[in-house]
Amino acid sequence: LDLGGIFPPLATPLSPMQEVDYVQLEANLHRYVSIPFRGLVVLGSNGEYPYLAPHEQLDMVRCVRQALPRDRLLLAGSGCESTQATIKLTVSMAEAGADVALVVTPCYYRGAMTSAAFVQHYTEVADASPIPVVLYSVPANTGLDLPLEAVLTLAQHPNIVGIKDSGGDISRMGLMVHKTQQEDFQVLAGSASFLMASYALGASGGVCALANVLGDPVCQLDRLCREGSWQEARSLQHRLIEPNMAVTRRFGIPGLKKAMEWFGYYGGPCRPPLAPLSPAQVEELRSTFSTNGWL
Repeated sequence: LDLGGIFPPLATPLSPMQEVDYVQLEANLHRYVSIPFRGLVVLGSNGEYPYLAPHEQLDMVRCVRQALPRDRLLLAGSGCESTQATIKLTVSMAEAGADVALVVTPCYYRGAMTSAAFVQHYTEVADASPIPVVLYSVPANTGLDLPLEAVLTLAQHPNIVGIKDSGGDISRMGLMVHKTQQEDFQVLAGSASFLMASYALGASGGVCALANVLGDPVCQLDRLCREGSWQEARSLQHRLIEPNMAVTRRFGIPGLKKAMEWFGYYGGPCRPPLAPLSPAQVEELRSTFSTNGWL
């Protein structure tokens, strides 16, 4: 399974009445399929995954699968706090049309989440999953990193094909690539801010929130890195760092959805308790895109 390329973690379009707006989702997808993405991620962190009911999660996957060409991969978030619930949701995601399960680390009982606990959790999920599994480490949201030793053990599992690492520790990502060269295992950068650095160390692709907004430039960066055009790639990477930080760490999903609207996509509201940006924050966000030449 080739995970090489760019995957936007789709934002979930909501109506003013807080319902998932499948008409607007299809409109966004119609534009995304014209961008050379390797595939799409549904129900990642940027999809407000914890705020969606189970039936909404599955309907999102079904809707995206119908609109997505068969040669594009559909990764679906299926991580829950318990192993049992994760297995059940992963099987349901596969039935709904997902090609790959993206399984975030359980984190509620953070102190008990040892390497051994993670290895047991992911091994049981991968054993039971009808589709390949990608590990997902996002310490900004979970408060913990999936330990390197656990990753290296799990990389040997035949149904675990990679990791999305959003931590931004480049030396850690380089070690993952280096130590898993004998395995069928791929490392995906979890952010556009360190995409070029990740490729330089052997990463296969990226799951980048900014690709919801600047899909073509992020795919261009992917292409330049693959071609070895490092000077051009560096120039483009520099211009993507501040906008990416603005729609992730700085303003989060409300910022991402606001920026999408400036580039012709439907962003719409977030589900409370996520609050909309203030007018001053909107102005700061717009300035970040304009000073880097995108608006």
